[in-house]
Amino acid sequence: MTNEVVPDSAPLDTNYSVDLRCWKGTMSTAQIGPLQAHLHFAIAVLALTLLSSLVAFAQEHKPGHWGYDGNEGPSHWGDMSPEFAPCKSGHHQSPIDIRNPQKTDLPPIHFDYKPSPLHIIDNGHTILINYAAGSSIRVGDKQYTLKQFHFHRPSEEKIDGKAYDMVAHLVHSDQDGNLAVVAVLLEKGNNNPLIRELWSDLPKEKEKEELLDTVTINVANLLPPDTGYFTFSGSLTTPPCSENVTWFVLKHPVAITAEEIEQFTKLYRHDARPTQPLYDRVVLESK
Repeated sequence: MTNEVVPDSAPLDTNYSVDLRCWKGTMSTAQIGPLQAHLHFAIAVLALTLLSSLVAFAQEHKPGHWGYDGNEGPSHWGDMSPEFAPCKSGHHQSPIDIRNPQKTDLPPIHFDYKPSPLHIIDNGHTILINYAAGSSIRVGDKQYTLKQFHFHRPSEEKIDGKAYDMVAHLVHSDQDGNLAVVAVLLEKGNNNPLIRELWSDLPKEKEKEELLDTVTINVANLLPPDTGYFTFSGSLTTPPCSENVTWFVLKHPVAITAEEIEQFTKLYRHDARPTQPLYDRVVLESK
């Protein structure tokens, strides 16, 4: 559909032409001319209105526009786009409720996190921090580089059915693009200096990254003293829900204040995917 207005010299639409011919016996040419112009203007306005409505509908319901509530919520993700199919059909999906893990001798996670300038964005789903190159973890003979970390409220992971107030997901990638996520559970308690710094620099606009190069953070300050963990094969917890992600859920939570939880809640009251079936997976726990 176009917004082009038909000039007065163009033939009238047949439906309108019939009506005008019926009126010719009672109306002069001088009267018909303005009527014809008004009809053309009305058609143009109608076309513009319909086009605007279609554009607004397309923007509101664009394919792949996902969220956490209603028709955009997790139960609908797999139907939104072919790329999101794993959200519905995958058998190694995250998050999970960790129950009856198998304790075994697992290599420790060696964290090599360095300071980074603060690059922070409210991406419309969460608060996300893009991390500078040079920080990594090593687990056994595998090394993963830290790319970004972000938050969910409440925690997406559960342990024996218990969800925590929040969780931070530290997303890493190896040189082949394989992902590993470290989940740091957050619960109400003492003040957390790193969270306080992040929340004091929250972006004023959504989907606009703030590059605060004069502010330095170190995500190592978010880790608990004991970094024992659960591990399993899973997926991204947001679309496209890609699988073959290695998860390391730290067993010991980190404290943040009720005020810090509330500040995030004002932005995102609930941005957590429900837990997914375990199927044939085994969850291992470090001793």
